[in-house]
Amino acid sequence: MQPFIKIHPSDSVAVALSPLKAGALLQVGELSVRLKEDIPQGHKFALCPIRKGEAVVKYGAPIGNAIRDIAPGEWVHTHNLKTRLDGQLSYSYHPEKATGRTVSAPAPLTFQGFRRADGRAGVRNEIWILPTVGCVNNVAAAIERQTRHLAGGSVETVAAFAHPYGCSQMGEDQENTRRILADLIRHPNAGGVLVLGLGCENSNIDVLKDYLGDYDASRVRFLVCQESEDEIADGVALVKELCEQAGRQKREPISCSELTVGLKCGGSDGLSGITANPTVGIFSDLLIAQGGTTILTEVPEMFGAETLLMDRCETPELFEQTVSLINGFKDYFASHGQTIYENPSPGNKKGGISTLEDKSLGCTQKAGSAPVRGVLAYGQPAAQKGLNLLSAPGNDLVAATALAASGAQIVLFTTGRGTPFASPVPTVKISSNTALYEHKKNWIDFNCGPAANGTPLTQLGQQLFDYVLEVANGHQTCSEAAGFHDLAIFKQGVTL
Repeated sequence: MQPFIKIHPSDSVAVALSPLKAGALLQVGELSVRLKEDIPQGHKFALCPIRKGEAVVKYGAPIGNAIRDIAPGEWVHTHNLKTRLDGQLSYSYHPEKATGRTVSAPAPLTFQGFRRADGRAGVRNEIWILPTVGCVNNVAAAIERQTRHLAGGSVETVAAFAHPYGCSQMGEDQENTRRILADLIRHPNAGGVLVLGLGCENSNIDVLKDYLGDYDASRVRFLVCQESEDEIADGVALVKELCEQAGRQKREPISCSELTVGLKCGGSDGLSGITANPTVGIFSDLLIAQGGTTILTEVPEMFGAETLLMDRCETPELFEQTVSLINGFKDYFASHGQTIYENPSPGNKKGGISTLEDKSLGCTQKAGSAPVRGVLAYGQPAAQKGLNLLSAPGNDLVAATALAASGAQIVLFTTGRGTPFASPVPTVKISSNTALYEHKKNWIDFNCGPAANGTPLTQLGQQLFDYVLEVANGHQTCSEAAGFHDLAIFKQGVTL
């Protein structure tokens, strides 16, 4: 296989799939290019002369402008390329430009899940301890330690979710906390939930109940620590009740049309948009073809590729909602006096990503080619089958939690550098390169590195789909096997 790839016929750069040495003569289609310097894996080199001020094209779209003349064979990166993005933009709707991938109607598939009393389906049967306020985090942790042994049979684990919020918050911050906690209390992956309050917090249990609406009282218990003589003993007793109730739940066949999967990336490298992200995009199309749902988030990493998503909106109303999603996040940055395009991260740059457009055009490939059928506010559950866009930041823990709160039973997380974090739901780590997979097998669940060596993306996409069904059936991800459970809520405003 060639050690480089030209992704789109109109590209002015190619990407090294393995490290390339200065002086190498490469045949790129009809072009012969001699490298003027070493090109690290995942990094770009010029295929033709690029004049100062001209667009550098990758994925068939501009990823920035050259800040000096660039000769064929030169390394193209942050030293000679800068973003073209600046402030808010005006958008127009062009659905005729949207292109889709043909996915044949498959035979209906099922997974072995848990049917809840409200009709929803979960892929786990866990007991969750959710503090309403950070003041009782240690109490929640103590209850978890004393009840882990109760897990067994169909009850898979007892997990406490620490967070620092629930009090001394104002406005939208407080609303965020209440919405996310309510979403998680209702989440079908939890066979039982202990809601642990202090008693004097802003988001106390009585307030939180207003956000819950109808809920299954058989799987939720509440404990106010200030009203209990021994809150740990009382909490242990309530978790025991929940374990006994959840232990009666058994896995049963459930249609894949009831599967909702969140799509996220982090620690990306120059191969993420070539191997892992398009593989996830194929998975997304396959799940949607089964009648299922996927949710794409991290809005700041749509900047520069947002028009591709806008043109895929099924209706003009969804287009307008997507415009508001994008510009609303830009307003959020500007309102705090921050640069809208302060991205990519140092790790991204080391891996070969030069600008936000470079990152976003690779990032959004996780959404496959299906039409956009839903646009969700932060904390809003997905109601539309198919592809949804969710308002949340790029931060890994915050975005993954937001996906779970919107109903994702599983999160797919692509990465070129690796991370051990978890979320409230099984979080599948997908490597963009084989070296990472071989080095961090205790972190990485699925390897897309073979795509760089010629394995067809369609083949990897099907393999990923099959693997996700294994996870839905109960196979533990690496972070689950390590006992990791994380929760992070979007902090936007003032703390009292």
